[in-house]
Amino acid sequence: MRISEARQASGEFTHQADVGQVSRPGSCDYDNEKQAYTIAGPVANISEDRDAFHFVWKCIKGNFIVTMRTEFIGVGGNPHRKLGWMARTSLEASSAQVRAAVLGEGQVALEFRQEAGRPTEQVRGDLIGVDIIQLERKGNRYIMSTARYGEPFVAVQADAIELGEDVFVGIFVCSDEKDRLELATFRDVRIVRPVQEGFMRGRDPLESRLETLEVASGHRQIVHSAQQVFEAPNWTRDGKGLIYNREGRLYRFDLAAGISTPIDTGNVIRNNNDHVISFDGNMLAISSHGKQDGQSRVYIVPVEGGKPKLVTPKGPSYLHSWSPDGKFLVYTGQRNNQYDIYRIPTEGGEEEQLTNTPGLDDGPEYTPDGRYIYFNSVRSGRMQIWRMRPDGRGPEQMTNDEYNNWFPHISPDGKWAVFLSYLPGEAEPDDHPPAKHVYLRVVPLENGKPKVLAYLYGGQGTINVPSWSPDGRQLAFISNSVPLK
Repeated sequence: MRISEARQASGEFTHQADVGQVSRPGSCDYDNEKQAYTIAGPVANISEDRDAFHFVWKCIKGNFIVTMRTEFIGVGGNPHRKLGWMARTSLEASSAQVRAAVLGEGQVALEFRQEAGRPTEQVRGDLIGVDIIQLERKGNRYIMSTARYGEPFVAVQADAIELGEDVFVGIFVCSDEKDRLELATFRDVRIVRPVQEGFMRGRDPLESRLETLEVASGHRQIVHSAQQVFEAPNWTRDGKGLIYNREGRLYRFDLAAGISTPIDTGNVIRNNNDHVISFDGNMLAISSHGKQDGQSRVYIVPVEGGKPKLVTPKGPSYLHSWSPDGKFLVYTGQRNNQYDIYRIPTEGGEEEQLTNTPGLDDGPEYTPDGRYIYFNSVRSGRMQIWRMRPDGRGPEQMTNDEYNNWFPHISPDGKWAVFLSYLPGEAEPDDHPPAKHVYLRVVPLENGKPKVLAYLYGGQGTINVPSWSPDGRQLAFISNSVPLK
């Protein structure tokens, strides 16, 4: 089959078509509002040496990471029906290919055909009933990662599969039953090109995607994207906008209009991704690098913009939170070659050191009732979430797992914390680099187990700042990709 014979597709994909011989045509409908796909898979099967199925795809060169949340619509169906991700060298029925597949009975398998027309091989996964599927290509290695939503990934891989640089990558459904079109939904679909070794943010191209996430369901929406670095969205107190930083300036993104407008910060125009709105919504505290020494210091400015006021004469100081009563700011400061947490009156004055342990303490944030400051620290070995009293007393470790956990942000009702987790091997404990495999996880503040909210490619700039919506129903964050061509 030739690409010219395929129909256009919407969303993340460019084309759709039936591959191979099918008795009834399949189709794909795209819901732009939900950013979701519904595929009707034809009466056909992906078999040992020849395929017949409905395919929705785009062409990708080199490495990729593709992730989605999916499920069959309706009960029953043939136990050999399939859906999932696929990468193939051509649109011919016998093409060499790799697929991360979910079968009708809930099993998962990484299946692959090394050469056109050869029998299919597979590596079975251990999980059943998954709805999160990720397929990653690293050269000639393919990794299938699957999860039941809310749980961590479980991965299997296959090596030495040569598909060539350019492949067709997409989602598929087949029914394997006479006179039955199999329906399936696909949403939270993300296609990512990972960075190459030696990547430097600011030098090498990187696309930023501003996303919102519904906490109750986990469903995500991309509301804005650009082929440049922008970071760290704060949700405004009226719920209508998001504030983020880009190239040293701050911008307000209007969620209804989809338009970004700059925020006036006077001559303080080297702002980083540490900016926080006061609890009453009237003021914005920002961190900005000085022109003379390059060190970050903390300022406050009206939320609609205006002349900034310097609060921390000492640098480097990286802002993270207001106190609920608006009287204090807490931040991470480097003093005597050690990073610790400090607080200072918003009107200025002497800073007070709140932590004093070896290693990095970072990301302090007040709870809405002012009883605690949550933060992240390497004092136990890995970067983990801790909390302490507002005067620094009584530190307690709140997470203790295999991940490096950063930037706890407390929900408006004071019951939950969301934070960023680097997967094992992705980062050193005291570093939060960009363009890595990360989770957004949420945990109840009292006696709870963390749950994965989002599986994504990001890190630095993803969720450095408080980013709950005022009603606590949504989160905002940034994900990344090398620009897709």
